[in-house]
Amino acid sequence: MKQSSSEGELAALLRGELHRYSAGEKLPSSRALVERFRVSPVTVTRALAALAAEGLVVTRPGAGAFRAQPRATGRSTGDTSWQQVTLSAELSGEVPRTVEAGGVLATLAAPPPGAVELSGGYLPDGLRAERALAAALARAGRRPGAWDRPPVEGLTDLRAWFAREIDGGTGTLTAADVLVTAGGQSAITTALRALAPPGSPVLVESPTYPGILAVARASGVRPVPVPVDVEGIRPDLLERAFSASGARVLICQPLHQNPTGAVLAPERRRAVLAVARAAGAFVVEDDYARMLAHEDAPPAPPPMAADDPDGTVVHIRSLTKATSPSFRVGAIAARGPVAERLRAIQTVESFFVARPLQEAALDLVGGPAWPRHLRTVARELRLRREAMGAALATGTPQGVAVPPLPRGGFHVWLPLPDGTDETALAAAALGAGVSVAPGRPYFAAEPPAPFLRLGIASATGPREIAEGVRRLYASWPRGRAHS
Repeated sequence: MKQSSSEGELAALLRGELHRYSAGEKLPSSRALVERFRVSPVTVTRALAALAAEGLVVTRPGAGAFRAQPRATGRSTGDTSWQQVTLSAELSGEVPRTVEAGGVLATLAAPPPGAVELSGGYLPDGLRAERALAAALARAGRRPGAWDRPPVEGLTDLRAWFAREIDGGTGTLTAADVLVTAGGQSAITTALRALAPPGSPVLVESPTYPGILAVARASGVRPVPVPVDVEGIRPDLLERAFSASGARVLICQPLHQNPTGAVLAPERRRAVLAVARAAGAFVVEDDYARMLAHEDAPPAPPPMAADDPDGTVVHIRSLTKATSPSFRVGAIAARGPVAERLRAIQTVESFFVARPLQEAALDLVGGPAWPRHLRTVARELRLRREAMGAALATGTPQGVAVPPLPRGGFHVWLPLPDGTDETALAAAALGAGVSVAPGRPYFAAEPPAPFLRLGIASATGPREIAEGVRRLYASWPRGRAHS
């Protein structure tokens, strides 16, 4: 049983027994709870803390835990309906802001107990290099000055490491061109707020990562979709979109695009940069999958930023996907005056990234465990992709064509037969014990067809992936048609 699960179960058991105690009456001691439920003292402490956070118990150091006084009832909550008017009111001529996190939360929410998770976008417990992370964080916390205020742009050595990783060691980027951020999502927010004024259009791939769309809409900018095919974003339609919309920003994922897995073809890379330069526009390159190549993947093309001497590309890189969802350390690389604007936006919003995290990142990527970890992840992702491919090809429902599976990233983009209600299908799948993501939140406008996004990373392993696909097919409205 996972530690977090045992804490939740113990809290639920204690919550159900609170009616036995009067208000202010003392609960059994922590030692008694440890012996009765056969859990660790840490589990007892965290379960009681959860009940205290709910206002059900009161803990008193040295005295124990007591049932809290009943909450007052009938208290007027006031009339908050005015907020609907205030939050939706916009200045004339601006794009209405839409603060909606549903598409992002769908990939962050944990599935019900017993369900196979094919909806997530992070590595599971066994692949997070947690021992190396814990050791790096412990060493970082003991360094002299580790808890001092860091430079707002980030530690120089960490910025220099990111610069070498992004430009391939060619020296075209330096530490001065890099800003350390609190992960990739924070970097996307900083980039769009710096580059796109409220009310302006921003070109996005179609489909694209819902977190990009959420940031754009919350910032009051208008996402304009540009279709993606198997070779990435289409330069011909990109040129038309720049001309028709007047946009001055494109945000894209050239390597193992989320959700399609497409890798931008070499000739298209050149064309995208040429089109953007002609439009006087920035290209925000979200290079989220650079460390997520599968073991059998061909060599990845260099980042677009490595081929860009003129500062057209604003590059985003993060360590989070390859480590842990809680290890939120990333970077933005940019040349020219835009770098100062990016730094100013981040300083206003968050000051800086915690120095212990930056120190731990330096320790981690500079040690021998880091390349070993990346090789382990690459091997495991290949095995998981192969398991997903084999499972999808077995008992495929009528009208479903399994696409080629990408050799990088975490996702399979599964097209569904015309007319399929993808939301209803995802709900039916969850009822059958597997979580999947419907495709609608990945489109800035009307989707051309229904899709499901299936993840290969968050399940415990190949066997669970196969079981998840079996449950998905079992929930299919028309059943299995052929083998």
